[in-house]
Amino acid sequence: MKILVIRFSSIGDIVLTTPVIRCLKQQLPGAEIHFITKPAFKTVLEHNPYIDKLHLAAASWDETVESLRNEHFDHIIDLHNNLRTRILKLKLGVHAVSFNKLNIRKWLLVNFKVNLMPDVHIVDRNLDTVKFLGIIDDGKGLDYFLERDYELSELLPPSHRLGYVGIAIGAQHATKRMPVDKLVEVCRLIEAPVVLLGGKDDAERGDIIAEAAGSHVLNTCGALSLNQSACVVKMAERIITHDTGLMHIAAAFNKPITSVWGNTVPEFGMYPFRTDRSKLVQHPGLKCRPCSKIGYKKCPLGHFKCMKELDAKLVASAI
Repeated sequence: MKILVIRFSSIGDIVLTTPVIRCLKQQLPGAEIHFITKPAFKTVLEHNPYIDKLHLAAASWDETVESLRNEHFDHIIDLHNNLRTRILKLKLGVHAVSFNKLNIRKWLLVNFKVNLMPDVHIVDRNLDTVKFLGIIDDGKGLDYFLERDYELSELLPPSHRLGYVGIAIGAQHATKRMPVDKLVEVCRLIEAPVVLLGGKDDAERGDIIAEAAGSHVLNTCGALSLNQSACVVKMAERIITHDTGLMHIAAAFNKPITSVWGNTVPEFGMYPFRTDRSKLVQHPGLKCRPCSKIGYKKCPLGHFKCMKELDAKLVASAI
C-alpha cells in the first residue's frame, strides 16, 4: 500500500501531522508513506524515519502533479485541504480523504464569539482523518527528528550552558507576538540565563530585547538553523513561546511550556499537545478575542490589549 500525505504549511502545522505519519507507518504493515510539502519546510521532515519518500512541490504545478502521478498511490491523506490540494487530488484520480478544517465554526468564533469548536486538539482531528484505515492514536505525541544532537558548546557561550530558559520571540503575525517592551519586562523578571529564539526576521527585535534586559539574555535569533534552534529548545529548562512553530517543537520534546496567546485562542485546538507542566497565559475576558484564526500585521482595533495588558509576572511565574 502506497499512501501520500499532504501538508504545505507551516512549520507548526507540519509538526502536528507527525502522529499521523508515525501511526500510518507503524500500524499498516508494509505501507509506503510519502509526504509532500513546500521546499521551505524540508528541514522539518527530512530526518523523519517514518517517511519513505519526501516530495517537495516544484515551481511548476504541472511538474509536481506529473511526478506524483508516476508514484501510483493507493490513498491520499489531505491534511491541508484547500483549493489547490483539491485540484491535485482530482488530477491524481486516487481515493482521497480530507481533514475537516471546521471553517464555519472558526468563522463563528472569530466574528460572533460563538464557540462551537470541538474540545479536542487538532492532532486528534488529524488522526480522525485516517480512521478509515483502522489507525488509532498510539498516545506517543508529536515527533521532531534532528539530523544530529548538537553539543551546547557548539551553540551557546559558557554563560548559558548550565541551564537556561528559552523564549521564542517570533510568530508569523505581529498580533501573535508580545511587544518588545513586554518581552524585556519578562526577561528582567527571570533570574536564570535566557536564550532568545527565532528566525532572521526576529534578529533586530532580539538585539533590542537583549540589550535592554541585561547580560543574562542571549539573542540567537537568525544565528542558528531551525534544527539548531530545535536542539536549544530540547535542552532548555523551560520554553516561553507564542502560538508558533517552536511551541509545537517544544511539545514534541515534551518540554515544560508557557504559551502566550494574543489574538488567537487555544480553543482553535492548537495549544501544546500532551506536554507535562504546560501553562497557558492569555488576557482574561477580552471580548475582541479572537479577532482572527491566524493573525494580523497590527491590532485591527488599534489598542492591542491582548498582549500589551498581559501580566509579565504571570508569564515569568513558572520559571
